[in-house]
Amino acid sequence: MDAFADVASLAPHRIWDGVLGRVVGGEHVTLSVIELDAGSVVPEHRHENEQLGVLVAGSLEFRIGEETRELGPGGLWRIPANVPHEVRVGPDGAVVVEAFAPRRADWDALERVEGSAPRWPPVAP
Repeated sequence: MDAFADVASLAPHRIWDGVLGRVVGGEHVTLSVIELDAGSVVPEHRHENEQLGVLVAGSLEFRIGEETRELGPGGLWRIPANVPHEVRVGPDGAVVVEAFAPRRADWDALERVEGSAPRWPPVAP
């Protein structure tokens, strides 16, 4: 990627069934726009990356460690490295923006989904 891009220009990675991520990878950090299908589940997992995020559309039930919260647009989270977490997506799906440090090098090998229009940002009529 050059110094600038649009979300729509990024072919998403298939992270899990029903979960696509449009990714900007820096040398030390990954920024992603994650699109989650209605009713999808991000199974419990953990990783060495610290993770920060904001929900920009939809709703989530998010568990981090032993704490669970219902989140709507504007909800924020911070997941320290190696803390288990999982997500259940609401009936309208969701879009989140997340940052990971160190960068998510493991995502480089994931399948790309070409020709998929982004759910966010909304397209002006």
